[in-house]
Amino acid sequence: MAQQRRVQLCTQRPTSTVCVLGTELSLDIQGSAPKDAIAFHVQGTPGVKVYVVHETQSVKLPSSVTRWPLATGTEVLLTMEAISKDVGDEKVRISYFGEASGVPVGRAMLYLTCVDISLDADTGRNGSVSKTLVDKATWTWGPDGHGAILLVNCDCDDPKSRLMGDSSEPQSQLTDNRDTVVCSYEDLKDMSQMVLRTRGPRTIFTGHGLVLHVNFSDADKVGVFYGGNSIALEEYKHVLGGEKLAYAVKPSQHQEESIFYVEGLAFPDVSFSGLVAFHVTLLESPEKGLLETPIFTDTVVFRMAPWIMTPNTLAPLEVFVCSVKDNEDFVAAVSALAEEAKCPVTICPLPENRNDRWIQVGDVGLGTPSGCGSTALLFPLLPLQDEVEFGYVQAPHKMFPVVLDSPRDRGLKDFPVRSILGPDFGYVAQETPENTSSLDSFGNLEVSPPVTVRSKEYPLGRILIGSSFPRFGGRRMAKAVRNFLAAQRVQAPVELFSDWLQVGHVDEFLSFIPAPDRKGFRLLLASPSACYQLLREKQEMGYGEATMFQGLHGVPKPSISEILGNEALRKFNAYAQSCISWNRDILKRELGLAEQDIIDIPQLFQADHQARAVAYFPDMVNMLVLGRHLGIPKPFGPLVDGQCCLEERVRALLQPLGLSCTFINDYFSYHKLAGEVHCGTNVRRKPFAFKWWRMVP
Repeated sequence: MAQQRRVQLCTQRPTSTVCVLGTELSLDIQGSAPKDAIAFHVQGTPGVKVYVVHETQSVKLPSSVTRWPLATGTEVLLTMEAISKDVGDEKVRISYFGEASGVPVGRAMLYLTCVDISLDADTGRNGSVSKTLVDKATWTWGPDGHGAILLVNCDCDDPKSRLMGDSSEPQSQLTDNRDTVVCSYEDLKDMSQMVLRTRGPRTIFTGHGLVLHVNFSDADKVGVFYGGNSIALEEYKHVLGGEKLAYAVKPSQHQEESIFYVEGLAFPDVSFSGLVAFHVTLLESPEKGLLETPIFTDTVVFRMAPWIMTPNTLAPLEVFVCSVKDNEDFVAAVSALAEEAKCPVTICPLPENRNDRWIQVGDVGLGTPSGCGSTALLFPLLPLQDEVEFGYVQAPHKMFPVVLDSPRDRGLKDFPVRSILGPDFGYVAQETPENTSSLDSFGNLEVSPPVTVRSKEYPLGRILIGSSFPRFGGRRMAKAVRNFLAAQRVQAPVELFSDWLQVGHVDEFLSFIPAPDRKGFRLLLASPSACYQLLREKQEMGYGEATMFQGLHGVPKPSISEILGNEALRKFNAYAQSCISWNRDILKRELGLAEQDIIDIPQLFQADHQARAVAYFPDMVNMLVLGRHLGIPKPFGPLVDGQCCLEERVRALLQPLGLSCTFINDYFSYHKLAGEVHCGTNVRRKPFAFKWWRMVP
């Protein structure tokens, strides 16, 4: 529906006003009518379309009716379809008549100037800004949706900021969305264009104001820059956002098209839907001493692009691993696997990781598995995977990776800003006022490949986080992080039960791998039942005396028969299996999986002093997935005919899918510290080919 504005007329003197292209003017014919008038006649020049609405009928003039009754409900509407060449070059005349009078008892003259004013953005999502007939004031999802998109400008295009950053300065203060300057042309490319178009006699804007403004509730979410007609960086000024709610466009500086650059400052969250509206308003200057009157407003709405996670099944682009004093062999093995997968490796060196392959995260002692020949740790250590999660942001004109930093900070807290943050590589952190637990680390944050669940499509997969049953003392991921993930809307989170584990991370019992058939992937689940079945098979074949952990100095070496005869271990693994089975049912229901989509990976767990589970031998589902190349924790299982029967079984399960299995020794460098290969590495992956705005949440 076109904007409509009511115009007051006067029989004492001519009235002048502006008609914006595409709007309607409603004339107040009753308010200006002489006292004795009972009818009127209206006539306009050729550039004006005149309609009389009488008794619910709309009649376009000229018509056979020459006089219209001046009755309540009778309305005169005007529209113009051509931009004026001069001020007041079109007009409308109203003639009022008394009873049985052939001579008008009064006349009102209205001089009109037609202008075109529009505020446009890339509402068609094709990477360019053009005028459109769609409703710019709304934003819709789906393949036929419309609405412009903003990127949160959370990378760092200013080399001075990166050089000046130090460990005492929050990483977020170094990102471009924390300043009010345009530091480079690359910075401008991260922003979305918003174009103000005005056409018509330039002198009309001398007597009218033109104001670009943003709602108070949106002002702290965006920044707007304007450089006038200049291309020089120093000419770009911050004109809107923060405490600046309005910007008066000066006619002397304003051409027919003015390009504003808009940056996002904040991701969607529990108190922010992600939608931001901008308005341009034309103001009419009344008599001296009175406030200006708004006579036209155009609005365009942007949605902030969400932060999107990438699943294991997407192609790897870069592997990250920490180098510390005693993990040289691990780093070498990961590097060799990455080379085989033709994927570059970034090694976080000692000065940046502070000799921490992991991060010390709290004072609740996790310890190590009993019987592994190691004393309990006074402070639990968490790995690179737990510190950051790689994702990306995308708009039609630009896409770049963004790392999400976990609330758990210590040894690696500067790694994201020092080694990653830079041009076209963003950073975002979630601060939480509450006490954090190990469930706030991002080994407890995974995402599935794309799935369809009861006809509902999730083309970007679903986020998986570990939690507890609703009981006193149970651990959950911080509410701030859960709210942030849910507010992105494109990867609806699923909560699983992980509090039964000592560390409490979902990557301790599940992983996803690519597959050539069915849904394009398989879900791997740790399975004590599958492990006991395998060990019983080997015992029945006469290998009951085969022992585990061969080649590991100072580690007890239980035999297959000893493991099967350990009643306490069997009972605890029955409990662990029940927890995994509970999660299995949730995953089947929430991801739309069938049993054929799941592969059970043999694994045993044992209890710590709080009756929470830790891996009995290196946890094989906690693997590194680089395309068809898998880096799997070496389990050091019983040797049967010179081969590890656990490795042999995993190869038999995964190699038919075209996958290559490489078993990496992480026993002393990670497993004894309550983590594995996946925990000690991280991967930046290729973004989804699917564009997030084409989905329907």
